[in-house]
Amino acid sequence: MTDFRSFRASAVVLRHADWGEADQLLTLYTREQGMVRALAKGARKITSRKGGHLQPFTQITIQLARGRDLLIVTQVETINAFLPLHDDLLKTGHAAYVVELLLRFSYEDEGANPSIFRLLVETLGRIESEEDAWLAVRYYEMRLLDAVGFRPQLFECANCGREIRAEDQFFSFAAGGVICPRCGEGLPSLPKISLEALKYLRHFQRSSYRDASRANPSLEVRKEAEMLMQGYFTHLLERALNTPGFIKKIKP
Repeated sequence: MTDFRSFRASAVVLRHADWGEADQLLTLYTREQGMVRALAKGARKITSRKGGHLQPFTQITIQLARGRDLLIVTQVETINAFLPLHDDLLKTGHAAYVVELLLRFSYEDEGANPSIFRLLVETLGRIESEEDAWLAVRYYEMRLLDAVGFRPQLFECANCGREIRAEDQFFSFAAGGVICPRCGEGLPSLPKISLEALKYLRHFQRSSYRDASRANPSLEVRKEAEMLMQGYFTHLLERALNTPGFIKKIKP
């Protein structure tokens, strides 16, 4: 972090919590500093002009001053409120999942990562505008894993290093990738990954979103890919995520 007493940042509000009688404690992901916490004094007062700008998922421009222990919000302006994310419960759930993943893989003072900030804003926009969020969310998962250093190995066997052939494989959460049938038969309790599911995960890993958005996997392949990604995240984080259960409950 720089030593300037005050700085301006582009940010997305990840979450907020009540603080004291009228303040809010914010967790923000900024383009300039990565993840930071900041105190919005008086934000819960009815007369506050800040409160409306500080809802979760909101993209803002914010002026922050350095207090004794926390950054202090001095000015804030909404760039994009992503209102449909608040009006549609399923969209809310998907946006909350995107935020939960980012919170789990980020920590304060790790520094700027503009590519993650851009990915976050673009993904919220895709969830807002697209009828089906499945592809936007799977693409986000793959790109976030790239950005935080846990890119799954999908083109060579994660055990022996041989190139993966066009056949059903295994997937190892511990090894971080696909295991060929030759290795997988001797390893216990590995989930299988079909050729179709592997094809789509590879496509999301190496394609632009424009190219990836042409994908139209079957419902079975969607469920398989989603289950594998959830298993991988649970292994990496050593605990299950909260939002997938909520999404399943509200999904039609």
